[in-house]
Amino acid sequence: MSELGEAYTPGFAPFLGFAGCAFAMVLSCAGAAFGTAKSGIGISGIGTFKPELIMRSLIPVVMSGILAVYGLVVAVLIAGGLSPDQDYTLFNGIMHLGCGLSVGFACLASGYSIGIVGDEGVRQFMHQPRLFVGIVLILIFAEVLGLYGLIVALILNTKGTG
Repeated sequence: MSELGEAYTPGFAPFLGFAGCAFAMVLSCAGAAFGTAKSGIGISGIGTFKPELIMRSLIPVVMSGILAVYGLVVAVLIAGGLSPDQDYTLFNGIMHLGCGLSVGFACLASGYSIGIVGDEGVRQFMHQPRLFVGIVLILIFAEVLGLYGLIVALILNTKGTG
């Protein structure tokens, strides 16, 4: 029996921590994949008409890829808190699950918005080049949604180590 007692360290608590790790990776990568795919459709659509705009149109794809990094950072931090030779409390399990869900769903929403804005923005950029600055600003605000999830996950993770 652990020194904290069976009520504080149940056997299923690490499952919640690993689930948080998985949710962080899976959901943030799904958001990044959707944003990349949807933006890529727009880029390939304008590539046949104006190939000189392809390099400037890659911004949504790069921003979508950053979302997967957010999930990876949180997953590594969660995995660092899991150890088979130390007590893992139910509080830490639920807190790590919350970390994974916050960054995962935030990056999923961010990737969805980046994909839609990137697809339509790139197509409209082909017709009106002056829209470029406005499109980039909207993409930045969409990316910040994922960053908010990362910040919330980092704050939650520090509560478990204190």
